[in-house]
Amino acid sequence: MSVLMVNELESVKIYLYVLMMKAKRFPGLAWRTMWRVGKEDPRRVIHSLKVGLSLTLVSLLYLMEPLFKGIGSNAIWAVMTVVVVLEFTAGATLCKGLNRGLGTLAAGSLAFLMEFIATEYGRAFRAIFIGVAVFVIGAAATYLRFLPYIKKNYDYGVVIFLLTFNLITVSSYRVDNVLKIAHDRFYTIAIGCGICLLMSLLVFPNWSGEDLHNSSVAKLEGLAMSIEACVSRYFKDHELEPDISRDKSEEDPIYMGYKAVVDSKAYDETLALHASWEPRHSRHCYRYPWQQYVKLGAVLRSFGYTVVALHGCLETEIQTPRSVRALFKDPCTRLAGEVSKALRELADSIRKRRQCSPEVLSDHLHEALHDLNAALKSQPRLFIGSKTNQTSNMLALAAATARQTTDKHLSSVKTDSSALHEWKLTKRVSEKTKEAERKVLRPTLSKIAITSLEFSEALPFAAFASLLVETVARLDIVIEEVEELGRMASFKEFDPDEITVTCEKPKVETASTYNNNLPSHAAD
Repeated sequence: MSVLMVNELESVKIYLYVLMMKAKRFPGLAWRTMWRVGKEDPRRVIHSLKVGLSLTLVSLLYLMEPLFKGIGSNAIWAVMTVVVVLEFTAGATLCKGLNRGLGTLAAGSLAFLMEFIATEYGRAFRAIFIGVAVFVIGAAATYLRFLPYIKKNYDYGVVIFLLTFNLITVSSYRVDNVLKIAHDRFYTIAIGCGICLLMSLLVFPNWSGEDLHNSSVAKLEGLAMSIEACVSRYFKDHELEPDISRDKSEEDPIYMGYKAVVDSKAYDETLALHASWEPRHSRHCYRYPWQQYVKLGAVLRSFGYTVVALHGCLETEIQTPRSVRALFKDPCTRLAGEVSKALRELADSIRKRRQCSPEVLSDHLHEALHDLNAALKSQPRLFIGSKTNQTSNMLALAAATARQTTDKHLSSVKTDSSALHEWKLTKRVSEKTKEAERKVLRPTLSKIAITSLEFSEALPFAAFASLLVETVARLDIVIEEVEELGRMASFKEFDPDEITVTCEKPKVETASTYNNNLPSHAAD
């Protein structure tokens, strides 16, 4: 008993020590996290200060006696409006602010109409009328939320409409001065929305359109970086070792390059929606083609899936020998370099809002394709097979290896000698033996049988090369979408003297950056 108590005390001491060390490290960890978040995007710090300033301004409705006497306790609605409406970008704030204002105005007007009709008759009729009105309006407004256009643009406004209408209509049955209360609430909500709009549009504004524009540039540069890094790692001098653990994926430059592309669908659509609400702050006063950015993002995601598959070739169990890969290193490296160069030229044209070069698909790219084709034709034995006579030997080797591994495994499964001689356990041990044999034979025979195929040396590289050629085919589609974007957005004409393609490492937004900058209702 005393031994158990000593063990429990020791475990409690260890737990308390670990807890104390975590508490000691918490302030430093919290500070480093806050610093990292602000360093990733300094606009977050500015937005936080804007929210604090807005809340301070609406709090004056409570703190200053003259303002409080004029508005009263309804000033809390202004504070609630600032908390709910003020978002990271101007487009998101405009979307929520106008939705809240229009929803409140429409609900108030309809509620007053219902009140005017209901007061003409008795109290019993008034109660029935209010109940029917709440049912009909609630059901109709909720059904409207399922319409795609309403759900996309005015879903928040319909929710505010329902809330305000029910508050005014139902409370009017018991409260006499509901007209004055609704009037004061509408003014306080308008004050809150006005402060939010002023802060979003005039004080260091963050434009959703600019974020969408810059994210398209970053995605093109990230894909270019991933392709180059993929090919460079594939043709390294050392043998590739498959790594199926995903713990280090966040630090992998290849992964970071295409992750922001394949995860960008919701982010692009949200930014395009909010950008459509923003004023025409550029030199063009017509409607900007934000949906074309969404189409470009879809094409880039399709391109990104090819890069994902290309990255997967680096982590397969069966790899082409280094000596075979070295035969095709130069043409593959040149082809990847030309594809990356074209992607960076497209990114540069979007960044500078100019038409892309007519020769973005240069002759060097076609020459690299021909060189790769010639290199493949120069090694026919790799692809027509030179292991016909070795198949039976490889299978025999597989069986021998599997038998040795099985014997080794069975020796570890055995129990003590007295238990093994018992007749009652013979059947159970035989079942365990068969199960262990199957577990060992299956992966061993599968892997050796695959490597014994006639084209086993060329098969992994053939997959890699075909995916690399596929990036060239998908590059044509990307160029078409970028050219269409340039025409619809009236980008300036191409000038050969302005071409400056940067090869710096792009700042690609991670998933955390995407989610942190999303409006609250979009992130949910």
